[in-house]
Amino acid sequence: MRRRRSGRLDDEAEVDLTPMLDVVFIMLIFFIVTASFIKEVGLDLNRPEGGSTKTVMDNENIFVQISNDGLIFVDRRVTDIRAVRANIERLHAERPNGAVVIAAGEASFNGLLVEVMDQARLAGVTNISLAAEVN
Repeated sequence: MRRRRSGRLDDEAEVDLTPMLDVVFIMLIFFIVTASFIKEVGLDLNRPEGGSTKTVMDNENIFVQISNDGLIFVDRRVTDIRAVRANIERLHAERPNGAVVIAAGEASFNGLLVEVMDQARLAGVTNISLAAEVN
């Protein structure tokens, strides 16, 4: 009699794993499909190398320099990031045909460079160029 009871318990204790595997595979397919549509938002930024020999010496342009230690110079004057837009607006009103030329130091932060570019765009300048510092 004991054998019959233990035999019944073994039969009843079996769990069919097929539906669970189906659910796992469906979830896997869902995550693979949705992951292929996610695109990372970023900014492709290629800084110019110092090997370029083109020299910009135009009085119409507005020069912005970013030093390696994070100082911002607008026309050779130290400027806070909050005042960059106002200075560029003022200089652009004086020189409407000029472009903004940003020269960032080799060890300067890219985030600061992007902020200066954003401030120049907010000031209404559409012609923005990057330059390499010449030592």
